[in-house]
Amino acid sequence: SDYQQLDYNLRVNLFQGGPLETRSLMRDSYTPDIFQKAVIDPRHWHGRKISELGRWYEKYFLDLNVQKSMKKKYG
Repeated sequence: SDYQQLDYNLRVNLFQGGPLETRSLMRDSYTPDIFQKAVIDPRHWHGRKISELGRWYEKYFLDLNVQKSMKKKYG
């Protein structure tokens, strides 16, 4: 069957994986001087401060843990 053929191909490793060199559409679209002119401010990330992002992720993962605990306890 098709599944057995796919299983055989995966076990034999006929699928060699991804390309050896990764390409970025953004890097291909702009000239190198754009990236040299770019100023990276480590305190701001797309208009948000890193501390704000950290607090958001902390609340997000706390909420996920509470949801998992409630699901485990009450089903």
